[in-house]
Amino acid sequence: MNILNTARLLLWLLLVYSTGGLCAQESEPKPQRKYPVFSWDRVPLYMHIRKEKSFNEEELDFLAKFPLITFEKANGHVEHGSIERGTLISARAVKRLNPETTILYYRNVIVHYNGYRANTALEALPNAFLQDSEGETRLVRSHQPAYDLSNPQLRRWWTRTCKRMTSDPAIDGVFLDGNIKALEPAYLSREVGKKKKMEVLAGYHQLMKETREAIGPEKLMLANILRARFDDAGMEYLDYFDGSYLEGFHHNVGRVSYEDYVAKGIYAMQRASQEGKIVAYTSSLAREENQSKMGIDEAHGLAKSDAEMQAELTYTLAIFLTAAGEHSYFRVHEGYSANENQRWMRWFAEYDKPLGPPLGAAEKKGYQYWRKFEHAEVFLDVKERTATIQWK
Repeated sequence: MNILNTARLLLWLLLVYSTGGLCAQESEPKPQRKYPVFSWDRVPLYMHIRKEKSFNEEELDFLAKFPLITFEKANGHVEHGSIERGTLISARAVKRLNPETTILYYRNVIVHYNGYRANTALEALPNAFLQDSEGETRLVRSHQPAYDLSNPQLRRWWTRTCKRMTSDPAIDGVFLDGNIKALEPAYLSREVGKKKKMEVLAGYHQLMKETREAIGPEKLMLANILRARFDDAGMEYLDYFDGSYLEGFHHNVGRVSYEDYVAKGIYAMQRASQEGKIVAYTSSLAREENQSKMGIDEAHGLAKSDAEMQAELTYTLAIFLTAAGEHSYFRVHEGYSANENQRWMRWFAEYDKPLGPPLGAAEKKGYQYWRKFEHAEVFLDVKERTATIQWK
């Protein structure tokens, strides 16, 4: 072998070893999560709902309009025996009508709810729930148990339930609720002690990592996490997730003024969208006060008529349009239950009007915002709680 060929061989071997071998050059790309369908053509919409029995044909046709759906807790359990089975039956029915709809399975990270078939396994699991000094486990609203997230066995049980459900092709990911309760230092600290609450907080962070490992890289994780009550409005916790649902948007906590609280929430939505996160903006009626002692759970007022609901729409839709980015979705509602009536199926004229892409980011002066879309112009005044949307 001449000197030139020897040099070529040495260079080739150096390349192979420096890249980790021949196989490294042929490695397959990592699986990518499939985000929900998105378009600026109309207001992009989100649905968050539950029904204890099956959805009827008309309701399924309605649900199939939405690009992103979360089937809430207690879905289908009365008719189908468990929340898991009820959720799967609903999800499969919607997917048959619209295979492109993205569907999420609901799990609360800390509050234990009845109706899940997986709950039977908890009976053999010691110390699954937090206890106060008297051994009481019903600590959430004096009614529901709370998971002891510092317990590794509890976390394994929890992640297995998510893995089992997301293995079905009708389920595209997990909706994780209760994050605020887990992260808020004061929540349940009096009942279980500060030390135990800190252990639960550490367990929460571990649970988020373990959930991603359990469900795999292809499935979505959407959390109820963006909230202006946090120092960085929840952005400091968003890395675990593909996006955030929002609630309690209008209910300022502590000594922060309403306008500062809402402005901070708008800024968080804008930042999350800029980072490529899904944003499911979900608002109850903006006038309703939060009735939660901790300012954590959102109250749901009822509009007396369609006209009253229409009057509530413009302000909260203007907030959404001010902050929306690609993969932002909108929902205004009076609660999550489809059991009592069909108010959840209201379809506003604004949902059919052409919107078009934004012509830029929102302009801001004080607590006033302006933003232009191809077919609409939005004005929002947070301090005065007024808004206009001019549709071209």
